[in-house]
Amino acid sequence: MPFGLKNAGATYQRTMTTLFHDMIHKEMEVYVNDIIIKSKKAEDHLVDLRKLFERLRKYKLKLNPAKCAFGAPAGKLLGFIVSKKGIEIDLVKIKAIRDMPVPKTQKDVKRFLGKINFIGKFIAQLTATSSGPSATQTGRPLIMYLSALDGAVGCVLGQHTDSGRKEQVIYYLSKKFTQYEANYSFIEKSCCALAWAAQKLRHYLLSHTTYLISRSDPLKYLLEKPMPTGRLAKWQMILSEFDIVFTSQKAVKGQAIADHLAKNPKDDDYQPLHTYFPDEKVLFVGAVKDMSEQCPGWRLFFDGAANSFGVGIGAVLVSPEGKHYPGAAKLQFACTNNMAEYEACIFGLKMALKMEVKELIAFSDSDLLVHQTLKQWVTKDSKILPYHCNLLNLARQFQSLEFRHLSRARNAFADALATLSSMIQYPDELEIEPIQIQLQDKPAHCWAVDNSFGKNPWYNDITDFIKIGSYPPEASANEKGFLRRMASKFFLNGEVLYKRTSDLNLSRCVDEDESQYMMKEVHSGVCGPHMNGHLLARKIMRTGYFWLTMERDCIDFVRRCIKCQMHGDVIRAPPTELHSMIAPWPCSMWDMDVIGTIDPPASNGHRFILVAIEYFTKWVEAESFKHVTKKVVANFLRDHIICRFGVSETLITDNAKNLNNDMVDGLCEQLKIRHRNSAIYRPQMNGAVEAANKNLKKIIRKMTEKHWDWHENLPYALMAYRTSIRTSTGATPYSLMYGMEAVLPAEVEIPSLRILMETKLEEADWIKQRHEQLSLIDEKRLNAICHGQCYQRRMARAYNKKVHLRTFEEGDKVLKRILPMQDEAKGVLAVSSHWTSGNGVDDPSDVRPVSQSMTREPVLGRPPRLPRILQGSTATSRPPLVTSPLIISAFTTRVAPLTSSILANELLQVPLLDEVSRDPGHRSGGYKSMEKSLH
Repeated sequence: MPFGLKNAGATYQRTMTTLFHDMIHKEMEVYVNDIIIKSKKAEDHLVDLRKLFERLRKYKLKLNPAKCAFGAPAGKLLGFIVSKKGIEIDLVKIKAIRDMPVPKTQKDVKRFLGKINFIGKFIAQLTATSSGPSATQTGRPLIMYLSALDGAVGCVLGQHTDSGRKEQVIYYLSKKFTQYEANYSFIEKSCCALAWAAQKLRHYLLSHTTYLISRSDPLKYLLEKPMPTGRLAKWQMILSEFDIVFTSQKAVKGQAIADHLAKNPKDDDYQPLHTYFPDEKVLFVGAVKDMSEQCPGWRLFFDGAANSFGVGIGAVLVSPEGKHYPGAAKLQFACTNNMAEYEACIFGLKMALKMEVKELIAFSDSDLLVHQTLKQWVTKDSKILPYHCNLLNLARQFQSLEFRHLSRARNAFADALATLSSMIQYPDELEIEPIQIQLQDKPAHCWAVDNSFGKNPWYNDITDFIKIGSYPPEASANEKGFLRRMASKFFLNGEVLYKRTSDLNLSRCVDEDESQYMMKEVHSGVCGPHMNGHLLARKIMRTGYFWLTMERDCIDFVRRCIKCQMHGDVIRAPPTELHSMIAPWPCSMWDMDVIGTIDPPASNGHRFILVAIEYFTKWVEAESFKHVTKKVVANFLRDHIICRFGVSETLITDNAKNLNNDMVDGLCEQLKIRHRNSAIYRPQMNGAVEAANKNLKKIIRKMTEKHWDWHENLPYALMAYRTSIRTSTGATPYSLMYGMEAVLPAEVEIPSLRILMETKLEEADWIKQRHEQLSLIDEKRLNAICHGQCYQRRMARAYNKKVHLRTFEEGDKVLKRILPMQDEAKGVLAVSSHWTSGNGVDDPSDVRPVSQSMTREPVLGRPPRLPRILQGSTATSRPPLVTSPLIISAFTTRVAPLTSSILANELLQVPLLDEVSRDPGHRSGGYKSMEKSLH
């Protein structure tokens, strides 16, 4: 994003809010590019940081290490101090006022009072209402008063209040000009002062429009320069990203303060800015010196806590040797915070008297108790007076008792005891054993060789042998020899075991948890390319890590990777064996489909071809139309099929709307015809008609000379198809339908033997021969059935060689295949996955692709002159009688032998058997039949 855009800050803020919406106001606060992670407990802070880093890694965001600080109890954000106490005003913002030279002479005092009185003329009740700097308010412009004198510059940043009549101060600035800056002209001093003030107040000016009030207009001087050079160009570049508007001076009340700051600049030299946000520096990060060195002797730390659970007190008595004696108590009566502090102090003093301590230093984070005990503040509260008198009486029993104040962060032990005792509900007469706190100077993984779920790592025996030369119990002589040979290839450095590689390098041995982390980071981390298991194992080995089952574990890990499964290749291997559909007698089963759109259309405007095929004889009926509407389909079914060949038993179509309508359903219901639909996105279900479409288009291509007369060649193409022997039946559709072969045009030109013999027959003999042919037609059809069954078995054997059997059960988690025609699969870079994740499936019929319109592509024509026909689905080269009626695709969840449940990278396809396909309930994709076949 370029600099200088007004909406840059708002856009960036909206982006950060979107990315961290679930963490804002809980674990973190975000303002533009400033992020603060806040935690109440130290152990929670690491968890919150890890969550932040994972979110940053997910969205590819980077952090500048130079601007990051960790573990800070307090810091600056947007000009304010953020700490455990809350949000406080930053004293640096009023440093210019606080560090003004103290008046030393009578003239200086008169000058200072004159300035104050001059300002007081414009402000009512200045003494009563004056306060420190205020925070900025969104939606209102800022006002900058700038004054540049001969040797110094002063600046006041302000903003109008809600009423718009008063101004509130936000920031004071002043500085001396350097020796070479003092030689600038007056207008150049104003430009230098404006650039310096804009850099100092950049985080304010970027998000607000700023009105500049000054004696001169430095913006006009800078912008009117046609070719600024040197320092003018530098100042112009600095001011280009701000929205600053010059306003002529109409009043002197604000300018007077700026002039006063310019006449009384800070004594220290100005240091140029090195960061965009100087106020983001952390107050302090580091360890505090040991208090035992500062305060030798007995020390007492005490604190009280009052919350909704109750009131508790805690005290820790520390000996000169550093031994801690903690104590805590829960108060069973109503008590305020200040009363709890006094109770904790008295409780700790009594502990010290029981241990015969004579000299004691007491530390507390309560200002009230410390100052009242030191008699610096007066005790007026009637509830505190009895505690104060009791405390003074106890103090007289010590030879030396000193009270000191310390921060809450350094009184954490006593505060923790008080909070713990206040929150725990104690039953009656319950004694709690003392709490023992151990100190560990090393992480847990350094105290023992990393245990995995209570078990020793795989290299435990090797480590024990290298360390102390011990063998595993019950090890045989051969096993001991094998362990000695294996241990010679390893090297132990402290608590870390290394494996010597063949190229004389060392690879660190990792346990189960570390190996899982390494595989996850290398495979799918920031730089993880999601490689296969073999490459993953080799990359980890090159990185310098080793475990015994590295390659096998990497292969299993990659198989379980969700991203690799979702973007994996489409599985082509069929999951079940081939099942074919067979028509029991001629004209009992018809399949119907549409070829189109044909572009350019024929001379009569026809753009579609409606095709129907009979399953037994492979007889094809087809006719061209301008539009294939529901009325056209119903008339074609009535005129070309029912009225010519009789009422059929079954009609199969795809899920197109023009083939599935009320007119067609009404006609089928009237004549008791079962109308079935093929599976969506499964053209193999209509394999017979798809194969017929392919052959018809090939014939039309070769017959057509002009692109507008293809409709005239359609009847000849149908005759050619009907009189050709089909491989699946071993006979022509014409002979199986009518019991004789048709007369071809070639037989008319040059009469064949059949034609010559028939011409010599008398009419009565021809009729008798025709009756004999019709009597033998059943034998021909039986031979066609036998031929078709042999052909189907031969095709099934070839098909079943590629079958990879898979199972699918209800409740399994699956990945649904994304088909090419769906929106998820479209894109310029094709970045969408082949699969999309699915939830647990209660019904197998729910796992199916989403219904979409089919994409049509040109498949017919001889460019540039011949037409192009867009077919409804990809034609299959599989014979028409061996197509699977219903297939669905999905991923299923299985249990691996050595791992937990994973998403198996398998394609599920469920075929529909013949007896199931004739189920009357198989409609609209056949989901009811699919459920039956699955069960």
